[in-house]
Amino acid sequence: MSMTKSKFREISLKKIRNSSKHNKLYKTSLMNKKLLKALKTKRNRKILFYYPLAFEVNILKILNYLRKRNEIYIPFMEGESFKMVPFRLPLKKKKFNIFEAGNTNRNINKIDIAIVPTVGVDGNLQRVGFGKGMYDRFFDKLKKRPYIIFTQLEFCYTKEHICDDYDVACDLLLTPSKTITKVIREKNRK
Repeated sequence: MSMTKSKFREISLKKIRNSSKHNKLYKTSLMNKKLLKALKTKRNRKILFYYPLAFEVNILKILNYLRKRNEIYIPFMEGESFKMVPFRLPLKKKKFNIFEAGNTNRNINKIDIAIVPTVGVDGNLQRVGFGKGMYDRFFDKLKKRPYIIFTQLEFCYTKEHICDDYDVACDLLLTPSKTITKVIREKNRK
């Protein structure tokens, strides 16, 4: 029987919940080093970060470091998706226990880089999230696709292609144990 997206999500969430808690600080430190190294190779003026949940990679150290030099945005929930708002304090705990900055009237629809947490990743480097489709709807609305980096504390990957066409794919997957870069193959021209 082949893997389904919902089954893979269930397996990945179980792996994440059962991961060792005492290694989390070490893994977070590794991930912050990898993420900073990856961001230094890109022209990163406008970056979408996420505010981490307890089981996601804590990227706050990088966020605070880069906010001095870049325009940093975080998600602000709106209906079935979200919009980007500038990262500014104070943050308020909202739906799904996610911290958000205050709303803005600005319509921000262009970023250079997006850093996105994942539950799992399939063989096309497409995101398996929590099943709400918020990131998929968000990226679908952008005028230009940014460079997308997925982060995971645990390597949850399947070689099978289980995601739908609309599921967002990454350019770079970062985990403490592996780094995978999407290879873009151009068609041979005659």
